[in-house]
Amino acid sequence: MVPNATSGAPGAGTEPPRPLAGVRVLDLSRVLAGPWASQILADYGADVIKVERPGSGDDTRAWGPPWWQPDPARGDARVAAYFVCANRGKRSVAIDIASPEGIKQVRELAREADVLIENYKVGQLAKYGLDARNLQAINPRLIYCSITGYGQNGPLAHKAGYDFAIQAEGGLMSITGEPDGEPQKVGVAVTDLMTGVYAATAILAALHERQHTGRGRVLDASLFDVQVAMLANQASNQLIGQRTPRRMGNAHPNIVPYQAFPTRDGHLVLAVGNDGQFQRFCEVAGHPEVARDARFATNPARVEHRGLLVPQIAEWTRTRDTADWVRQLDTAGVPCAPIHDIGQVMAHPHVQARGMVLPAAPGRPPMVAHPVLFDGQRPTAQRPPPALNADRAVWADGSSGR
Repeated sequence: MVPNATSGAPGAGTEPPRPLAGVRVLDLSRVLAGPWASQILADYGADVIKVERPGSGDDTRAWGPPWWQPDPARGDARVAAYFVCANRGKRSVAIDIASPEGIKQVRELAREADVLIENYKVGQLAKYGLDARNLQAINPRLIYCSITGYGQNGPLAHKAGYDFAIQAEGGLMSITGEPDGEPQKVGVAVTDLMTGVYAATAILAALHERQHTGRGRVLDASLFDVQVAMLANQASNQLIGQRTPRRMGNAHPNIVPYQAFPTRDGHLVLAVGNDGQFQRFCEVAGHPEVARDARFATNPARVEHRGLLVPQIAEWTRTRDTADWVRQLDTAGVPCAPIHDIGQVMAHPHVQARGMVLPAAPGRPPMVAHPVLFDGQRPTAQRPPPALNADRAVWADGSSGR
């Protein structure tokens, strides 16, 4: 076991919480949405067995550079940083699920599992008798979670699901980017990640319910459905206002001022959420009279007159450096922020104080920690991302190692 390493975080140096200790998860998923869900469960203490293709394993093992190599001197296989981000806390076994022996091995693992996660195309696992109906017949307590691009039914159910395509087809790209520019995807695979989170919460709900019913559930998690749900206030704007949202750059459709503004040395994000904050912003800017102008005194008025107000604010913000604005607005209680790159974020004093970066240790790469604390401690899994088939003994003796 790798020692806990949450330096700077509350509860550092102690054994992390393991609320799912004793729960066995069989993870047949790959790439991101499914592995993200199973990593959350691993962080919570579940024993996650990752089933991978013999020879190559999860696709993301090869999605580099950059690479992590546990021990170059020992000749350990390198894996991509992408694989590292979603696979800590797991054991790896390589099984050919298309072979009779592989099918038998997966069925034996499923017999003792509490949860199974898979992200194969609709109907593909049924060919091998590894679908929910067949596996729940031998283990009625099994919670079977299928993650697909478009769900188990509907006219698009047959399609493979890729985050980029889902962001496009599910509307996110239509509201992301500059008004006169091309549609843009978000800088991380946000639909995959959110699908993983939704899947994990559904699994936890099913585990809770099973305590009373004694039976598992079949969960159908779709990237497309999650993307539609993620439209949140924009979907509500469409359904209620009957006006199709458009790309607005960094501006907000319902709040003003709520966007990035130029400063003397860069940019500032200004996130004014109510009229009191706007009044205080105007005071800091040296223009308190603007907050008393009927065109700008309330948020609905500011939204209506954004074309007049936003250029004025941009002229104000250009007169000072970003750090000066942040210091003064923080003191006044006006939400704002500088725009950091990811290197600055990883080195940020607050990130360090919160223990969000786990430093490298022997046999373990540097990683981002689990974001939620339990009684002041982060439930980050201790086991580093596994080498392919490192835990083949899990099934070599005919058992799952329970």
